[in-house]
Amino acid sequence: MTTVEFAQRLGAITQELNQPVCSYINRRGQVMRVGVGTPHQTQIPPLELPRYGAERLSGIRCIATQLNSEAPNEAALTAMALQRLDALVLLSQTGGGFERRGGGATGYVKEAYLAHLIPHPDTPWTVSPPLSLDIVAQQDFLNLVEGLEAEFQRAMVGASHLEPGSNQDQVLLVGLLTDKQSLQQFQVGLEELALLVESAGGQVVQTLRQRRSQPHPQTVVGQGKVQEIALRAQTLGVNLIVFDRDLSPSQVRNLETQIGIRVVDRTEVILDIFAQRAQSQAGKLQVELAQLEYMLPRLTGRGRAMSRLGGGIGTRGPGETKLETERRTIQRRIARLQQEVTQLQAHRARLRQRRQHQEVPSVAVVGYTNAGKSTLLNALTNAEVYTANQLFATLDPTTRRLAVSASTAPQTILLTDTVGFIHELPPPLMDAFRATLEEVTEADLLLHVVDLSHPAWARHIHSVKQVLSEMPLAPGPALLVFNKIDQVDSEVLALARQEFSQAVFISASKRLGLETLRQKLGQMVDYAVVSP
Repeated sequence: MTTVEFAQRLGAITQELNQPVCSYINRRGQVMRVGVGTPHQTQIPPLELPRYGAERLSGIRCIATQLNSEAPNEAALTAMALQRLDALVLLSQTGGGFERRGGGATGYVKEAYLAHLIPHPDTPWTVSPPLSLDIVAQQDFLNLVEGLEAEFQRAMVGASHLEPGSNQDQVLLVGLLTDKQSLQQFQVGLEELALLVESAGGQVVQTLRQRRSQPHPQTVVGQGKVQEIALRAQTLGVNLIVFDRDLSPSQVRNLETQIGIRVVDRTEVILDIFAQRAQSQAGKLQVELAQLEYMLPRLTGRGRAMSRLGGGIGTRGPGETKLETERRTIQRRIARLQQEVTQLQAHRARLRQRRQHQEVPSVAVVGYTNAGKSTLLNALTNAEVYTANQLFATLDPTTRRLAVSASTAPQTILLTDTVGFIHELPPPLMDAFRATLEEVTEADLLLHVVDLSHPAWARHIHSVKQVLSEMPLAPGPALLVFNKIDQVDSEVLALARQEFSQAVFISASKRLGLETLRQKLGQMVDYAVVSP
């Protein structure tokens, strides 16, 4: 652990300076770093520490002196945990601090406290009683460390839900409740964020919350909460921190510097999902444009002190384009992508004009993500679009023909499944997907699908209407369709029927109410297209 001679030498330096001293030593016995101050004041910056995961320690121990004979305080122990030190040895004199003795320079250490981490979520460390320096010097350090790492590995295996060899991101969610939110809105937002992370391929390990009147301009949450996040991240072994709001580039840099782990915001998680789900060339084009526009102001400081290219949430997307790419190169790429999106926009406009010449009415299926839009399209047209109980399961629009009964004669309409909306849809996505979203503005009728089984279905209706109101052109009339009625109780169903008497109530997966929906569609198309 340490030698008597080395400990006494540190004691002599402490006497001379009348300041505590910390020495950081690797497992080969080499002194890596020496600092004047407490373990909290001299801790190694997170970005300079090796990262092995929650089952390994950093391979560094700290031998520290103090000016009193007290056991390590919480600040010192927290510093040990944040750095995942092999051990912390705190040297002191019995009954007092390191006092200058008659002008002499020889240190005199009599006792020491030995602290190290343990795999326990509530008390992640243990501290020995005062030990004589001889006992500390005789400790089998390597045997202690190997035993601790074996315990951490067993604890991780027992607690993990991942398959062996899985590279799934382990995520710590952080939510901030401000005065602008109600508690219910805040909780619903956190639950939605957890679903977004799972849809992106991550696993939420734990969620931390803080209440502040407004976000901290530098770190979103307060400094005490930042320390708690860093400690919890080290204890749980997570490799990604996700915040429930958009972060500025400086906030991301500050948080990553203090925590030592990748930090992403809600928008970056959504962009990552889109990068995974885009199948068509047009979809990939628009996703890359959105990611580059989001990435451009965040280049400074990325990829230098800390690599973000290891794969996982927030790192997928434009392939060869890396965070170290020069700003000018990315700007040129954005300009080219914007030209291609404009061409795509013109191409889809020509297709719409052709349909209008053929006098084929178009209906766009809109709604909150995971409301069941693709399932409804499959049920009505046998489209065989991919469906899953995930947010943004489908991204690329699909158009199919559907026969409905109009007042004059049977009418064929074009039913288009569009990308799902979400509360506070990220502006980069709105800009990049303008070619796709124009399918909504040019449609003769909107089919607004709502997941009635979701506790926040009323908020979802408001969010979709908010996105539609921000469209450059006003969309056509909308027919409200409440889906998943087989999953709700009679009280919720009665409330929705009372509030939205003109809506249609269906279950797309159980094929309930589809005939009523066809008839209503026929009437709406008759009114919107046939009538003058």
